[in-house]
Amino acid sequence: MKKRLSYLIRFYLLTVLIFLIAKWVFMLFNHAQTTYTMGDMLAVWRHGMSLDLSTALYFFILPFLMTMVGMWVNLPQKLFKSYYIFIAVAFALAFVSDTLMYKFWHFKLDAAWLSYLETPKEVFASLKAGLLTALLFFLAMSGFLVYKAYDKWAGMPVCKRGSWLEQAIYILMMPLMVIGIRGGLGESTTNTGQVYYSQNQFLNHAAVNPIFSFFYTMSHQLDDLTEYQFFDAEECEKMTQGVYTTASVHRDTLLNTDRPDILVILMEGAGEQFETVMPHLQELKKEGVYFSQCFANSWRTDRGTVCALSGYPSFPNLSVMKMTDKSAAMAGIAKTLRQQGYDTHYLYGGDINFTNMRSYMIATGWETLTSMNDYPLSEQRTSQWGVRDDITFATVYQWISQADDKHRHLWGYSTLSSHEPWDVPVKKLDDEVENSFAYLDDCLYDFVSKLKATPQWKNLLIVVTSDHGIVHGKIDHMTPLQMNHIPMLWLGGAVRQPRVIDVLCNQSDLPATLFGQLHLNHDDFTFSRDVLSETYTAPTVVHNFNNVQWICDSTGHVLYDFDLKKLTINESPDAERLERLDKAMIQLTTTDLLNR
Repeated sequence: MKKRLSYLIRFYLLTVLIFLIAKWVFMLFNHAQTTYTMGDMLAVWRHGMSLDLSTALYFFILPFLMTMVGMWVNLPQKLFKSYYIFIAVAFALAFVSDTLMYKFWHFKLDAAWLSYLETPKEVFASLKAGLLTALLFFLAMSGFLVYKAYDKWAGMPVCKRGSWLEQAIYILMMPLMVIGIRGGLGESTTNTGQVYYSQNQFLNHAAVNPIFSFFYTMSHQLDDLTEYQFFDAEECEKMTQGVYTTASVHRDTLLNTDRPDILVILMEGAGEQFETVMPHLQELKKEGVYFSQCFANSWRTDRGTVCALSGYPSFPNLSVMKMTDKSAAMAGIAKTLRQQGYDTHYLYGGDINFTNMRSYMIATGWETLTSMNDYPLSEQRTSQWGVRDDITFATVYQWISQADDKHRHLWGYSTLSSHEPWDVPVKKLDDEVENSFAYLDDCLYDFVSKLKATPQWKNLLIVVTSDHGIVHGKIDHMTPLQMNHIPMLWLGGAVRQPRVIDVLCNQSDLPATLFGQLHLNHDDFTFSRDVLSETYTAPTVVHNFNNVQWICDSTGHVLYDFDLKKLTINESPDAERLERLDKAMIQLTTTDLLNR
C-alpha cells in the first residue's frame, strides 16, 4: 500500500512542479513584456497555485484509477508509459505554444486557437523561420524532458494484490479529488479569474495555468453567453434605451449624391497609434470627412470585419464569423446595396477560407470574391500572408478605373501586409512594425492619387477604416483609449466638402451612418447607430476581448473583467453607472445572438 500511495504522491507533486517551472520559463522568455522582480515571480507561483493544484488533479485521475485496478489486475508497464507520452505531448504543446506565442497574442492559451489551426498555413505565416524553428525545437525538447521526468521520478506503481482497507482509502479519496477539481464547496467553481491579483496584467497572465485556460474556454462557448445575464429583461431594456438608435434624422448631408460607387477599405491593424508613421493618411484626412473619435469593437480581423460590414457587435470569447448558422442571419452593407442594384465585389489577398471568411462574405451579399488563389503563383506568396498590398491595391484600382457607369458598384477590400511577421518590400523605418504601416500608408496614398485622375472619381466614395488596433510598444489592452482608436475617413468626389466629425462612435456604426447618408432604411442593423443623426444623443463605444469589455462615454471609461467580476480600469467619476451600462449592453447583444 505504501509504495502505491508513494507513487500517486510522486505523480501528483511532479505534475504541480512542472506547472510551476513552466510559469517561470514563461516569465523569463517574455521578460520584455514588462518589468518584474523575484518577489513578483514568487507571487505568481503563490497566486497561481490553486489553479495548478486543481489542474493537476485532472491528469491525476487516470493513474489513480489504474493504480486501483492494479491492486487486482497485473497491468502492463507500457500502459503507464503510453500515458506519460500523452502527457508529455500535451504539456509540450500547451506550454511551448503559450510561451512563444504570448508576445503576439498577449493573452493566455485558450480555445480560440483551435479555430486558427483549421488553417495552419495562416498561423505559420505569422511566424518567422527562426521562431518556427525554435517552436519545433522546444516542443521536442520539452516533450522529451517531461516524459523522462515522469518515467524516472514518478515511475510505476507496484501491481500486486492489495487489501480492502487500501481500496476503502482510495474510495474515500474520490470526493476529495472532486472537491479539489471543483475548487471547494462554495458556489464559485474553479476559474481563471481566481488567480488574478495584480494591476500588472502580465503577472496575472503568468499565474494562469494555460492548460486549464484552454479547456475552460473550450467548455464556455455559445451556451455560456448566459453568464452575461445581469438584469431582468425590462430593466436591461430600460438601461440601454437610447444607446442603440436606428432612426436617421438629418439637417445636412456629407455627400453630393445618394447613389455613389462605394469602396470600403479595412486596413489591417492600422490604429491611430501609428499616425506619426502614416503621414499620407493624415494629409488625406484634410480632404475628406474624418470621424476623429472612432473606436474598434474588437481586437481580431474576423470580429472587426463583421462589426464594420454588418454593424454587428463583437463578443468577449467568440467570433460570429466562425458561426455559419449565425453569420448567415447577419445584415450586411453588401446585402442592402444589392437590393438597390449594386454589383458587389470583395478582395482579400490571403486565404479567404481563413476564419470562415468566405461563408460570411457570401451570406452577407458579396457576389464576387477575389483572394490569393486568384493571383498567379508568382504573386500568391509575395508576403507571408499572401499577396502583398501594393499588388492588391493595383487590382482594386483596375476594377474602379474600368467600371462602367451603367451600374452602381460596391467594392470591399481588406489589406494584409501590416501583420506579423511584418514582411514588406520596403525599408523606411528601423522598427519593423512601424515600417509595415509606413508601407501601407504609401500604398494607400499612391492608390488614391491615381484614382483622382480617373473619371470614376467624381461619383466615388471611399471609406477608409481599420479592422482593429494592435499591441505595440507601450500600447496594449490596458491602454484602450490608444489601442482601440482607429481612423474612419470618407474620401472621393462624392464627398461634398472636408469635415471633422468628433462624435464618439464604433466601427459597427458605419453601416447605419452610411445608409443614413444614402437615404436607405437600416432597421436591420439593430446595433449600428447613425452617428450623424439628431437621434444619436447618447454617444457610447464598447470594445471587448478575452472575457472583458471596455465602455467609454462623455464621462470617461471603465474596463470590466467578467472573470474577476470587477473593474480593472476606472477612469470615470460615474463608474458605477458605466459598469451597469456595460453589463446591460453585453446582456442585450448576447441575448440577440442567442436568439438568431
